[in-house]
Amino acid sequence: MKEELNLDWANLPFGYIRTDYNVRCYYRDGKWGEIEVSSSETINIHMAATALHYGQEIFEGLKAFRGEDGKIRVFRMRENAHRIQESALGLKMQPVPVELFCEMVTKAVQLNSRFVPPYGSGASLYIRPLEIGMSASVGVRSSTEYLFMILVSPVGPYFKTGFAPTNICIMREYDRVAPKGTGRWKVGGNYAASLGAGEHAHELGYSAVLYLDPKEKKYLDECGPANFFAIKDGKYITPASDSILPSITNMSLQQIAKDMGIEVESRHIPVEELDEVQEAAACGTAAVASPVGEIDDLDTGHKYIIAKDGKPGPVTTKLYNTLRAIQLGEIPDTHGWNTVIEETK
Repeated sequence: MKEELNLDWANLPFGYIRTDYNVRCYYRDGKWGEIEVSSSETINIHMAATALHYGQEIFEGLKAFRGEDGKIRVFRMRENAHRIQESALGLKMQPVPVELFCEMVTKAVQLNSRFVPPYGSGASLYIRPLEIGMSASVGVRSSTEYLFMILVSPVGPYFKTGFAPTNICIMREYDRVAPKGTGRWKVGGNYAASLGAGEHAHELGYSAVLYLDPKEKKYLDECGPANFFAIKDGKYITPASDSILPSITNMSLQQIAKDMGIEVESRHIPVEELDEVQEAAACGTAAVASPVGEIDDLDTGHKYIIAKDGKPGPVTTKLYNTLRAIQLGEIPDTHGWNTVIEETK
């Protein structure tokens, strides 16, 4: 008999809370093995594993939601499966088959369904798939063995202020990734490289850093751990770059914008063009869309005032509300993005 959950669903942090199970699968002898279920929070790894020495580590992030009809929905998991395959190929790792990925996500959610927050709480079940190189090697080479596992945790909103504008900053002294480097893939090292800039920004009172392109420092790139988009003259514009992680949330918001009759442009955006935008936001799995109030260029001293009334813009608000409504089953899922997970008895 499992102990009764005593969670304050409406006030969960965006952090880690232990759940009942995780699922694992090993790649050995040239093939993926059987799915294993574990209640342990630890793994056994050789001290010379390639994940520890040469960064063969990739991961994903997606969410499950309980809808107003009581059903559990996972949002766009096949897109996450395809993206982690791209990351694996980029780091010379063994790609996880799409069907295996989806089967393991489904099993992880089913086994931990009591941790899916109730509808209306504003919380969700965060799903973290990761793959690591397990072979022992002190030479720089690809692993021959891999562990793919999925853990889950109920989480609250990424930003404690909720859907409200926050201020971000530009600091040219920092780069998150190199041109045409690992920024295209969801690699742990990219996020480690962003910690210094992120902590510096937080110390100065900003929620995130808006990085410029690492080659010329002329164009907008990513916004900390998220993609960036803006609304200009009725168009949805978002940076195009070889160093940006393709965001599934950004992809979804672009489709919703097109459904609304809004033209979408993915292109180089000069930093000076921020003076001409009417709305802006960071977007990603954790926050969906986090409106931007002001962007301060700390090198030039220029302030780009986006939310002049201190409120989220109407287009960003509609995009956010529409995507959330799809995830929660409140409106028809016309693009077939959700996977309904049947709960086990």
